[in-house]
Amino acid sequence: MNIDILSEKFCDYSSYIRGFSPETIKRYRQVIKNFCKFACVSEIEDVNQDKVRDYFYHGRTQRNWTPNGFITYHKTLVVFFRWCREHKMMTDDPMADIEVPKLHKKLPPKLTKQDALRLLEVVYNYPYKYRFLRYRNHAIFATFIFTGLRRKELLKLKCGDVNLENFSLFVNEGKGGKDRILPISYTLAEILNKYIVERKRLKKTCPEFFVSLNRNVGFTESGLKRLVERLVPASGIKFNIHKLRHTFATLMLEGGCDIYSLAKMMGHSDIKTTTIYLAASAEHLRAQMGKHPMNTI
Repeated sequence: MNIDILSEKFCDYSSYIRGFSPETIKRYRQVIKNFCKFACVSEIEDVNQDKVRDYFYHGRTQRNWTPNGFITYHKTLVVFFRWCREHKMMTDDPMADIEVPKLHKKLPPKLTKQDALRLLEVVYNYPYKYRFLRYRNHAIFATFIFTGLRRKELLKLKCGDVNLENFSLFVNEGKGGKDRILPISYTLAEILNKYIVERKRLKKTCPEFFVSLNRNVGFTESGLKRLVERLVPASGIKFNIHKLRHTFATLMLEGGCDIYSLAKMMGHSDIKTTTIYLAASAEHLRAQMGKHPMNTI
């Protein structure tokens, strides 16, 4: 049977039955398409283990795939071919003996407390043409640093999700479709309130909390990307949005937050994902080392 047809059926199943995100479905389509192009196959009957092994060997040796990239492509083809076997489209598993590389356990990149404070200072004092941009951009980066939101979670925030009276944010369908409520500090609440005043002054009425300057629509990923590209040279600090999420987690641990509460705030379904920040926080580990009972000798 034609692989393009199977791919669409598989993606429909993954989207409408399994409920996977549009980003996951896009990745499924792209990986399957890339494999078919490399292996020169159009029918599922033509797929075999040698062609799959050649695809992954080429990826590692010629395309310089990282271990993470390799594993991502591997998982995609595993679930696709499994679905094909479950629907009697193929009998053998072409992924059965494909080994995956060992992942390097790197510490998550983060900013120091001093750099985080400096970044917020630069964001606020940047020479904007319009006052609205000062308060909006300051609110955006303060939200990243004080809550650890993912990029898409922040851009999806609605006005009704921000509750300054109760000092909380509601994250609607974060990663994995999980909802969560995040407490916010008084400092962040003040910053957000100043932005809200500016938003009302310009009569912005769209449901998204963070809005565009020139249009009455939500702030976009491309707009956020351009903003980061301007602020990196202006601040002299190399960062991206996910680095700010790592910064939040590390600073929370250094401030004394327990790992279970942090996992809830980060939206992690598995606490093992959160424990990597224990190794990234030297101050936290130093404080724990101080509890050694022989330190008083």
